Amino acid sequence: MARKETSENPGRLKQIALTYKMTKKVDSKVGLVVAAVGIVTFGVLLAIGFLIDHPIYLGILGFLLAFLAMAIVFGRRAERAAFGQMEGQPGAAAAVLENIRRGGWTTTPAVAMNRNQDVVHRAVGKAGIVLVGEGNPNRVKALLAAEKKRMARIVADVPVHDIVVGDGEGQVSLKKLHTTLLKLPRVLPGAQVTAVNDRLRALGDMMSNMPIPKGPMPKGMRMPKGR
Repeated sequence: MARKETSENPGRLKQIALTYKMTKKVDSKVGLVVAAVGIVTFGVLLAIGFLIDHPIYLGILGFLLAFLAMAIVFGRRAERAAFGQMEGQPGAAAAVLENIRRGGWTTTPAVAMNRNQDVVHRAVGKAGIVLVGEGNPNRVKALLAAEKKRMARIVADVPVHDIVVGDGEGQVSLKKLHTTLLKLPRVLPGAQVTAVNDRLRALGDMMSNMPIPKGPMPKGMRMPKGR
C-alpha cells in the first residue's frame, strides 16, 4: 500500500506540472496571480493573528487557507486556458460532455454527422436527452432538428433539449456547456434514465454502425447527408 501511494504522488505532481506548463502558454500571468493570492491570504490571516494575540494559530490557518485559495484560483485559470485551446476544435463539445460525471450523465459522441462534418453529440441524464451540436450554426440546426425528431419517436415520454455550441445569439459557449447541462431541471428518476440509455444503446447510432477509418479522412470520401 505504501509503495502504491509513493508511486502515485510523482504522477500527480507531474500532472500538476504539465497542467501549469499548458496554462502558462495561454495565461502568462498565472504564476504571479496564484502566488499573489496565496501571499495575500496568508498575510491577512497572520495580521489578524497578531491583532488578537494568536499569530501561531492564525498563521497555521492562514497557510492552509492560502494553499486552498491558490488551488482554487489555479484550477479555474487552468480550466479557462483549456477551454480557450479547445475552442473551435472539432470534437471539443464531446470532450466537455465526457467530463460531466456529476448527476449521472451518459455521453455518446457523434450520433449524427453530415458531409461537412458538422456533428451532434448526445447526453442522457435526469434532465432527459440533451443533443449538443457543433459546427456551422445553420447546418447544425438542421441536424439537431432531425435528431430531435428521431428521439421524440423513440422515447416520446422523455424531454429532449438541443444546444448549439458557439458564441452567437442563442448559442452556448464551450466554457458554459458544463454548467448549462447541470442547471437543467431534473425530471427523470434514476431507473428511467437507465432504461432510456439501454433503449438508445440497443438502437445503435449512425456512427457506431458506419465503418469509419482511423486517422485523416481520405480525399474524395463522401459523408452521408444525414437523416
